[in-house]
Amino acid sequence: MTFKCEPFDSLDSRTLFTIIRGRIDVFVVEQQCPYPELDDVDIAANTMHLYTLYNDQLHSYARCYEKNKHYSAIGRVLVSESARGKGQATLLVNEAINCCKRHWPERDIYIGAQTYLLEFYRSFGFEDYGNEYLEDGIAHQDMILKVL
Repeated sequence: MTFKCEPFDSLDSRTLFTIIRGRIDVFVVEQQCPYPELDDVDIAANTMHLYTLYNDQLHSYARCYEKNKHYSAIGRVLVSESARGKGQATLLVNEAINCCKRHWPERDIYIGAQTYLLEFYRSFGFEDYGNEYLEDGIAHQDMILKVL
């Protein structure tokens, strides 16, 4: 399966719909978390949408973006329910890290991780930063991957 990494303006309408639907299915419906899933980060000129499709369905997704002048960031990381447990999440996070390093090589990488995934993100070299917090009723921990 080939990863595609594209800015918002390069996404065709069918792909954009598939991404939005997949994100809502996981983050709003599956996690029972009603919140505004779409935001201005999605349409920012430098946000990269990293994804794989299988049979015209979203298989995996992450967005990579410029958080601020110190950090790039990885967010909205998901693997579809049918693709879980097959190593796709590891491939996705590796691709997302590489995307951030390509676009913002001088910046460390930030992620706001759901706490049940801390060990998973630590396996890539991410380190806890700050204190655990609730975001939309789900426990999160900020993490940083030093790239310099």
